[in-house]
Amino acid sequence: MTEAWTPRTLDEALAMRAAHPEATVVAGGTDLMVGVNFGRTQPTALLDLSHVASLAAWDRDDELVSVGAGVTFARISAELEDQTALAEAAATVGSPQIRNRATLGGNIVTASPAGDGIAALAAYDASIVVARRGEDPRRIPWDEFFTGPGKTALADDELVLAAEWELVEGPGTFAKLGPRGAMVIAVASVCVQLDEHNHDVRIALGSVGPTVLRATRAEQLVTQLDWDTNDEQALQHAGALAAADVHPIDDLRGSAAYRRRAVEVLVRRALGWTLADRRRVAA
Repeated sequence: MTEAWTPRTLDEALAMRAAHPEATVVAGGTDLMVGVNFGRTQPTALLDLSHVASLAAWDRDDELVSVGAGVTFARISAELEDQTALAEAAATVGSPQIRNRATLGGNIVTASPAGDGIAALAAYDASIVVARRGEDPRRIPWDEFFTGPGKTALADDELVLAAEWELVEGPGTFAKLGPRGAMVIAVASVCVQLDEHNHDVRIALGSVGPTVLRATRAEQLVTQLDWDTNDEQALQHAGALAAADVHPIDDLRGSAAYRRRAVEVLVRRALGWTLADRRRVAA
């Protein structure tokens, strides 16, 4: 029989994690139960965080956004609409039933390179806030936290508390490609976020490497453009640069060549949409 612990406060959760580092952490359970149902995993103990209220809270001030690990994708989509890229990514996760259960923290800890929420966090240059009993929380930049497919820098006795990032002025968007319009794991995904203040852009790519990637060469190109004009040729070049920098694999969902082509098209389109949104707001 599987043992289970159900803390009600963060202090209790951290104490239980310290005492039972072997326990599988669960909140929404949408990823875990897939593995259980297919016989790929059989937890010997569970640490259920779904009753820890502080993990299900989010906050925003004039400088920083913080979203608790227990905030569901349904809530992100409905309550953080001004964080457009993340809200759009959240709205693509699974079905309405899954979005009502699945949490940002679950997406983070699963650490899939196809994680829709992770692509948005990469585009925000987010940090992952983690903690262990008796110590102050530590903040790990997203590109140091995600170390490989299903692998993170999280220690066995730590819990993910939240993701946080500095507010960015400018539009953003998220798009992904799959065999159908719903209930799909991305064959490739892209998240674009403009930084109006610094005339900067972040372009994150999912499902095309061992972790979510940033298309740094394409970013550098777009920062040199005049955002008030529509330079379709430059956007095509940005898509080609992004496609050249990915590291996809062949699997049942798509070939590496198909993924590269998908990145090229998605980056061009997402940049076009985002820059058009900027011009429309400024008009």
